[in-house]
Amino acid sequence: MLKGKTALVTGSTSGIGLGIAQALARQGANIVLNGFGDVDAARSQVLAAGEAAAARVAYHGADMCRVADIEDLMKYSVSQFGRVDILVNNAGIQHVANVEDFPVERWDAVIAVNLTSAFHTCRVALPAMQSANWGRIINVASVHGLVGSAQKSAYVAAKHGIVGLTKVIALENATTGVTCNAICPGWVLTPLVQKQVDAKAAEHGLSDEDAKKLLLREKEPSMQFSTPEELGELVLFFCSPAANNVRGAAWNMDGGWAAQ
Repeated sequence: MLKGKTALVTGSTSGIGLGIAQALARQGANIVLNGFGDVDAARSQVLAAGEAAAARVAYHGADMCRVADIEDLMKYSVSQFGRVDILVNNAGIQHVANVEDFPVERWDAVIAVNLTSAFHTCRVALPAMQSANWGRIINVASVHGLVGSAQKSAYVAAKHGIVGLTKVIALENATTGVTCNAICPGWVLTPLVQKQVDAKAAEHGLSDEDAKKLLLREKEPSMQFSTPEELGELVLFFCSPAANNVRGAAWNMDGGWAAQ
């Protein structure tokens, strides 16, 4: 479906971003990975997913806090594959504290990575998408782009902001072949969320399975985690002709969290 297209997925060396990159590669898109951690393992997994479709994979280690790094990432993606057709803004970090105790430098970092980086990737990618009259921008927000939770002021502010940015970009390109939508997951069992599970297990003396149930019971009526694979399939839908007129959506995959 996506043979000949290029997809840049930020924060894609693990978790949600890796699952999305694998889904896009399976459909033939060339992939630009970005992120930290075990880059070689991520590259191998994406190459394996895209092997049958002859997808190619490149990597750039841009620090998404730094504008110069982001601009270099965009230039690198063009130099490797010609143009960014599909932009998935997934990079994100978290810090938890009450507002009065929230370290200023952590606020700045969360806003920079979770929100400002998406503005910079979009502003650089959009002219080529507009010229080609085809492009897909998919911003990985969160259910916290729709509702709030205590002690997550920076994260909630950033995710609400990226939902707003999504709507504006969608409106500015509404008569073109460029669409922009957001995905708002609830709990996804990524390494980051597993750390929260581990903390609950330690705090309450629970098994891993019981700690997961406790975490889910607090927010997610379905009592099940979404998966990176499911999110990857939703991204493929946004990239398909069936989604040509889906514009500015904040599509929650949250097990009923925001329905309460």
